[in-house]
Amino acid sequence: MLTTKVFFRRTKGGNVFKTVREHYLRDDIYCGSNACEKCKSRPRDMVLDEENAGAKSSLLPTPYFLVLDTNIILDQIDILEEDVITNVIILQTVLQEIRHRSSTVYKKLKNIIGDQKRRFFVFINEHHQETYIERKPGEKMNDRNDRAIRVAVKWYNNHLASSNSSVKVVLLTDDVENKTRAAEDNITAVSMEDYIASLENSSFLLDKLCKRSYVLDTQSRELFPCHLTPAEVHDGISSGRLLQGTFLPSRENFLEGNVNVEGRDKPIFVQGRTNLNRAVDGDVVAVEILPDDQWSSPSEIVLQDEEGADADDVPEDEKILTKQNLAKIKEEVPTGKIVGIIRRKWRQYCGILQPSAIKGNVRHLFVPAERKIPKIRIETRQAEILSKQRIIVALDSWPRNSRYPLGHFVRALGNIGDKDTENEVLLLEHDVPHSRFSEAVLSFLPQLPWVITEADVAQREDLRHLDICSVDPPGCTDIDDALHCRGLPNGNFDVGVHIADVSHFIRPGTALDKEAALRATTVYLVDKRIDMVPELLSSNLCSLRGKEERFAFSCMWEISPDANIVSTRFCKSIICSRQAMTYEEAQLRIDDATQQDAIASSLRGLNQLAKKLKKKRLENGALTLASPEIRFQVDSETHDPIDVEAKKVRETNSMVEEFMLLANISVAEKILAEFPECAMLRRHPEPPQSNFEPLVKAARHQGFFINTTTGKELARSLEEARKESNPYFNTMLRILATRCMLQAVYFISGMHQLEEFAHYGLACPIYTHFTSPIRRYADIIVHRLLAVCIGADATYPELLDKKKNHILCHNLNYRNRMAQYAGRASVALHTHLFFRNKVQDEEGYILFVRKNALQVLIPKYGLEGTLYLNNPGTSSVTFTYNSEDQSQTCGDIVFRAFDLIIVQMSLDRSNVQHEKLIFKLVKPEIPDFSVPPLSRDVSATEENSTKEALKRKVEAAQESTNGQSKTGKKKKKKKN
Repeated sequence: MLTTKVFFRRTKGGNVFKTVREHYLRDDIYCGSNACEKCKSRPRDMVLDEENAGAKSSLLPTPYFLVLDTNIILDQIDILEEDVITNVIILQTVLQEIRHRSSTVYKKLKNIIGDQKRRFFVFINEHHQETYIERKPGEKMNDRNDRAIRVAVKWYNNHLASSNSSVKVVLLTDDVENKTRAAEDNITAVSMEDYIASLENSSFLLDKLCKRSYVLDTQSRELFPCHLTPAEVHDGISSGRLLQGTFLPSRENFLEGNVNVEGRDKPIFVQGRTNLNRAVDGDVVAVEILPDDQWSSPSEIVLQDEEGADADDVPEDEKILTKQNLAKIKEEVPTGKIVGIIRRKWRQYCGILQPSAIKGNVRHLFVPAERKIPKIRIETRQAEILSKQRIIVALDSWPRNSRYPLGHFVRALGNIGDKDTENEVLLLEHDVPHSRFSEAVLSFLPQLPWVITEADVAQREDLRHLDICSVDPPGCTDIDDALHCRGLPNGNFDVGVHIADVSHFIRPGTALDKEAALRATTVYLVDKRIDMVPELLSSNLCSLRGKEERFAFSCMWEISPDANIVSTRFCKSIICSRQAMTYEEAQLRIDDATQQDAIASSLRGLNQLAKKLKKKRLENGALTLASPEIRFQVDSETHDPIDVEAKKVRETNSMVEEFMLLANISVAEKILAEFPECAMLRRHPEPPQSNFEPLVKAARHQGFFINTTTGKELARSLEEARKESNPYFNTMLRILATRCMLQAVYFISGMHQLEEFAHYGLACPIYTHFTSPIRRYADIIVHRLLAVCIGADATYPELLDKKKNHILCHNLNYRNRMAQYAGRASVALHTHLFFRNKVQDEEGYILFVRKNALQVLIPKYGLEGTLYLNNPGTSSVTFTYNSEDQSQTCGDIVFRAFDLIIVQMSLDRSNVQHEKLIFKLVKPEIPDFSVPPLSRDVSATEENSTKEALKRKVEAAQESTNGQSKTGKKKKKKKN
C-alpha cells in the first residue's frame, strides 16, 4: 500500500518545484508477542513474553505490556536502565523523536533494546497500514505524534484481544493532556511516578525518578527573575540588545562567572545570584550588558558556597556582594546579567550527599565534586547508606523559588576516599569515555597470529636493514615513534622518524574508527591508561617494540652537518626496531665513549643534530617555558604512591622532541600544499597582551623587564632574566609565562585565514600532529591525508569534507582538554594519597602573592599549594597586602613573589569531598603564626647540603621546555 504527499517549493528566482514524497504502508508487520496467533513472525522476532508480561503492580492486576511516550524515555532513562522494567513496546514514532532530540539517550535506549533479557520490542507503527496516521491541518507535530502513540496502543489492545490474549497494553506518560485523551479512547494510561510506586520493592527506583518540578515545603518568595521566552531571546539577539554565549562559572567564587561571546575579545562578567539567574556551567545563555555605571570587576576573595544555607528563602546576595565590593580591583570590566537560557548543557554529576538534619526527611542536598556546579536538591530514601558513598546525580529543573536546582539520584559509585572510586569520579567528571570496547569495535581488529605477507612487503618500502631504535619513558608500551641516523658518502646524514601505521588497521567508517574518533585521545592517569584504541593495537601490533617487525609511516630527510634540510620524503614502510630504550638508557649510551655500535652512533648523530635544530628554533623565537611535573613511584601490587619527585629532563628528551617537531612541520607543509582547504593542522594563537600582565608585574618587582610585544622578544627577555642568588628564579618566570598562553587547537585549513595558522609557542607558520597516531585521533586523519598525497592510499568523501572535519576538530579539542584536566586530577589524587598520615617540612618559593594567601611552589615535588594568611580565630597575626608591589607584610617581614620560604605540608581530610594539602609557615618565623619545624626537618648543619641538592634539581628543571613535548610519549602535554 502506498501513500503520497505533494509539496510545492518556490525558489528565490520565482520558479516553482513540485516534490512528491512516497510513503509505503504494509499489513504484514508483526506485533512481537510470542503468543500472537495472527502475526506470522519468525521466532527471533517474538520478543514480548506474555507469560511474564509486566512486573507485579498494584495498579495493573492483569498481565500487561508497556508503551512509553517520548518524554518518559527522555526523562526517565535512568529508571529504564534498571532490569525491573521489561516487556516494553518502543514505537518507531518515539524512537525517531529520541534520535532527533538526544543522541545520548538514544544510544542508551538502543543498548537496552539490544539486551534480549529486557524484551524491548521496536514496532514500526509508521509503516503499518492500521497505525499510520496523517497530520491534520494546523496540528502541531508533537500533538500528531502523541495521537500516533495512542492509535498504536489502541490497535495493540484490539489486535491482542482478537488473538485471545489476556495481556493489556498500557501507556506510560506524564503528559496530562495525553492521559486525558487516552482515557477518552479507553486506553489505560499511567504516570511514571504512579507506576513505579505501584511496584513491589520500588523504593530504590523512586529515588531515580526525574522530577521536572515539585512544590517546596515553604512557599518562599521567587528568588530569580523569569527567563525570556525563546521568541524574546531571538528578537533580542537579532536587534543586538542581547548577546549569546557560553556561561563559565568561577571556581573561586560561586556568585561570579563569565559569558564567552564569540567575536568579543573579553568575556561578559556576571556577578550576583540574581544576575547569574540559574545558569549552570556550559549552558548557552542570552546575556544583557548592563549600563557602564553598573560595571563591576572580579573579587580577589575566595568565596565558596555559603555554609548551612539550606533554606530556600535566605537572602544572602546583599551581604556577599558587599564583601565582594570591598575586594574590587581598579579596572572594571563589561558586566551583564543572564536573561535567558538558549540551550542547557546539563549532565550527570559526581559528588556526595549532604543529608538533611530533619529525621525522616527524604529531601537532601547533593554536593557536586566540581566546585563550579551548584548544590542539587534530590529526594532519596537511602540517605544513611548513600552519605558514605560517592554518588551520581542528574539535573532535572531549576524553579524560580528554589535556591538550588532539582535533580534525582542515578547510582552509587563506591565508598568515599577509595582509590578506585575516586579514579572513577575523575574520569566521569572530565567526561572521559572509559567503558570497555564493544564487540562491534573489537570485531574490526585483525586476527591473531598476525604475520607480514609478501604482498605487504611489495606495497611498502623495506627499511628493516636500518638501525632504528625507540626512546620513551620507563614502562611505555604504546611506542608509536622510532628514529635512525646514518652518515652519507657526501658528508650529510640520512635521518628518519618512523611512526606506527595505525591507519592501516583502522579503516574509515568502521565501528573501530568511530570509537577512536569519539575518544579522540588516550588519557594518562598516574596508575593507569585509558586507551583510544584497543590494547591489541596500542600495546602490540601498532607498538614499535624492539626486535619485532612492524608497519610504519616514515618521514626521512637528508640533513647537512649544520642541520639544514636538503630533501624530505615520505613512505609507507616496514621496520624492525633494534631496541626499545628509556631516556636514561639512551643517555647512558650516548655518554659512554666505549659504546661504538651502530645504535650508539645513531643516537649521537641524532643528539648533535637535535642541538643545532633546537638552537635555530630558539633563534627564530620559539619559547622555552616550564611547568612543574611530578613523577610517582607506585607499589607494584597496591599501585599506591610510595614516593614522589619532580620529573627529570635529559638531553635525550630534547633529542626526541626536536625530531618529532621537525616531522610534524614537514608533514604539515606537505598536506597543506596538496589539500589547501581540508588539511588538519594545529595552531597556537598569540595571547592578548593583557594575559602577560601577571608575568610582567612579577618580573618588574624583581628588577627585570619582560618584553612581550613578540614571541621572539619574550623568549629573549626570559633568557636574560636570571638571578645568581636564586637558581630557581628563571624557572619560576617560565612557569608564569606558560600560564599566560592560550590553548593550542586543531583546525581545518579551509576554515581559517593563512595568517591564523601560526604556532606562537613554536614560532613556526604551520604545524600539525603526525607522530602519535596510537594515542591521538588527529594524527590518524593526518596519516590518511599524507597517504593520499604520496599515492599510498585512496581518499574518501568524509576526509575532504571540511565542514564535517571542522566539527570533528571541536571534539578533538574538547577531549584533549578534558584529558589534560583528568591527568592533573589524577596527580592531585595521588599526591593526597601520598601525604595521608604524613607531615613534612619542605623548601618552597612564592609564585603569587594574593590578597589573603601566598601561592607556593615546592620544587622537590613539583607541586603547588596555598598558604592562607589572616585567618580569624586561628591567629592574631595580621598581614597587610600591598596591591602596588604585590607583597604581604607582617611586622618587619615582607613576602614577595619568588622569595624562598619553608612550609609544613599536611593533608586536611576534614572535607571528605575535597581533601587538600595544607601549607603552614615554618620559616621565616613569625610569632603566633609560624609552626615549629619538625625534628626531621633541615637543621642548621643540613641546610647547606639541602640547598645544594635543591640547586642541582633546579638546574636540571631549567632545561625543561614549553611542552612541545615528544608527541606520543606518556608524559603530560603542555600548551603546544
